[in-house]
Amino acid sequence: MRIVFFGTPEFAVPSLRALLSGPDPIVAVVCQPDKPAGRGQQLSIPPVKRVAREAGVPVLQPEKVRAPEFLDALRACGPDLIVVAAYGKLLPKTVLDLPRHGCINVHASLLPRYRGAAPIQWAVLNGDAVTGVTIMQMNEQMDAGDILLQRQTPIEADETYGELQRRLSDLGAPLLLEAIGGLGAGTLTARPQAPAEVRLAPLIKKEDGRLDWRQPAAALARRVRAFNPWPSGFTTLNGKLLKVHRTRDVGEAAAAAPGTVTTVEDGIRVATGAGTLCLDELQLEGRKRLTAAEFARGGLVKVGTVLG
Repeated sequence: MRIVFFGTPEFAVPSLRALLSGPDPIVAVVCQPDKPAGRGQQLSIPPVKRVAREAGVPVLQPEKVRAPEFLDALRACGPDLIVVAAYGKLLPKTVLDLPRHGCINVHASLLPRYRGAAPIQWAVLNGDAVTGVTIMQMNEQMDAGDILLQRQTPIEADETYGELQRRLSDLGAPLLLEAIGGLGAGTLTARPQAPAEVRLAPLIKKEDGRLDWRQPAAALARRVRAFNPWPSGFTTLNGKLLKVHRTRDVGEAAAAAPGTVTTVEDGIRVATGAGTLCLDELQLEGRKRLTAAEFARGGLVKVGTVLG
């Protein structure tokens, strides 16, 4: 089958590499346009584009997937199948209907839990014990297509969004090849998603990382893990932004009002609405990332300091 691959970030790279090593020709790769990044705002190319260039595969980067010139270029590729992995935009019916085998998607959750832009973050934030990858047929609705294959994996107790994303990315690549083989052989039976089990995973905003110390320690620890590396869990210290990169729920009762530092000897421990949260890695605005011990030696935080 002639395959066109749609994907943009690092999550999509293992799937693209798997396709490049497979038997079917990848006739084009479609990704988001280059964007300014970093302090210098220099143009940064998407990870998928870098891999496609190395493999000598033509790359298309449309500003709009409905643009007539892009649709003409896509038709000229003559795809039998379109594969999507974290492309970043919904595909219109004109694209979905183009390949004879349709469009399939590599989605980082066990659909119908979670549909949307941030399935990994919401799985961690909600305290799910397991997650996984779904290969699904695409339709015009967000992540609502029939399921072809799924594979599940446990979420480790201290696993961050970034760490889990890498694992799911690697898990999805061989599953994708298995699905394509099944499609070609006619051995896969798609099954519809159960409407009653749908959970949504809306886009994460920077403000979602703010730590409300009135919440329980366990919920705050999950928030820090769910938003590591972006947007990071954060609070304030003496009016300055304080990012919190690593924490532990130490299972101790709160010994002060929420947000109050109770000890700086064994990590920086903070009272919450229910229990005590130990801060293990922090980063004050304009400074580098430090362990709790390094941060405490700076003298900026002591017993009785109130965060937030």
